[in-house]
Amino acid sequence: MKRRYDKIYGFGLSAVIALAMSGGWALPAAAQTMDSALARAYSGNPTLNSQRAAVRATDENVPQALSGYRPRITASADIGASIIDSNLPGSPNSTSRLAPRGAGVQVTQNIFDSGRTRNTVSQSESQVLGARATLRNTEQNVLLDAATSYMNVLRDTAILNLNRNNVEVLEEQLRQTRDRFQVGEVTRTDVAQAEARLSQAQSQAILAESNLKTSVARFRQNIGVEPRQLAPGRPIENLLPKSLSVALTGALSNHPAIIAALHGVDAAELQVKVTESDLYPTFGVTGTVQQRYDSTLFGDNRLSASIVGALTIPIYEGGQVYARTRQAKETAGQRRIDVDTQRDTVRAAVVSAWGGLDAAKAQIVAAQAQVEAASTALAGVREEAKVGQRTTLDVLNAQQELVIARSTLVTAQRDRVVASYAVLSAIGRLSSQTLKLKAETYDARQHYDQVKGLWWGTQTPDGR
Repeated sequence: MKRRYDKIYGFGLSAVIALAMSGGWALPAAAQTMDSALARAYSGNPTLNSQRAAVRATDENVPQALSGYRPRITASADIGASIIDSNLPGSPNSTSRLAPRGAGVQVTQNIFDSGRTRNTVSQSESQVLGARATLRNTEQNVLLDAATSYMNVLRDTAILNLNRNNVEVLEEQLRQTRDRFQVGEVTRTDVAQAEARLSQAQSQAILAESNLKTSVARFRQNIGVEPRQLAPGRPIENLLPKSLSVALTGALSNHPAIIAALHGVDAAELQVKVTESDLYPTFGVTGTVQQRYDSTLFGDNRLSASIVGALTIPIYEGGQVYARTRQAKETAGQRRIDVDTQRDTVRAAVVSAWGGLDAAKAQIVAAQAQVEAASTALAGVREEAKVGQRTTLDVLNAQQELVIARSTLVTAQRDRVVASYAVLSAIGRLSSQTLKLKAETYDARQHYDQVKGLWWGTQTPDGR
């Protein structure tokens, strides 16, 4: 019996759990690794792909804005029928039947629009840069969620195994207690205590299994496949700054959420200029060529051409433009406040994540000491129980304390790995390039370069 307890609660299981969570195992060839899971999430996560599509849609704002520099060309054609019946005094009655028809082309070119087009182009470019920063932030969130899901499955698998092993031990403990009751060494109370503790362990095992199923579902949601033979996860502390102050400085300068907010300010301030341009003069040229037939007489043929320069000066439009300008200024002010809010959010996230990482490290040390002490205590309580110095309840309590200690160690080791990814995300550097994932890097500039100069065509660069 002692050999069985050592197998489940001795150093062997402790080493297995520690190695599984810290990365000391030799991995099977087909094992899923953290890097492969993150690479799969980077390539196929629907949330990330949706944000990439949003960036591509935002890219199209630039050619739309550039269209303000380009001519507008329209063609028109018409055909009809008319009958004119004349009955004038002193003149014979006459009836004329005409088929008036014609076609024409009109070209309109903007010459000066008080900076509206120029500011709209600049605003669209700021929106593109902001969308790219938002994409980088979404990438961080997706990778962090994937890493968290990966470690949750590892943690919950280890905890489920601990609880199942605990059930096996308590079943053996109950069997021995019943045998001792049969020979009068213990009372019925001891048997009841062993039965109660076994039922509790079975309940905890069922709960652990439910938690694992939830974590597996989250894994499938974030990574796109079912977990199979997960390799141990490792912290990425080598990628982190050396101190909290350095982390804060880098985060406040380079975090994509802050960069996106700053581009939002630029776009809002440019919107003020775009709106104000409606108060200023515009000048454009319109050229028209038109061919007409049967306009007034049967068989007539007229070709006309004209070019007209038009200057438009707004005088008063009911106050609408003034109100829209004031509104745009208030929106720009709101965006500036949003930057401060985002900086505070990033600062809090960095401090929280850094503190979580330090706490996880300290918890691992404390949990390892707790496991060692609980193992020693359990061994001592068992020996004392053999000579009648300890009760069955003392043994059961010691076993439960060891299970709790091992679960705490597993959780702390999981927390350390997740916290290291959380710190890298909080400072704005969690990316495929930083992690050196084996996945094709998505380059948002490629689509932008493909569409920014297009003058026509409805087909997207990927052929849709």
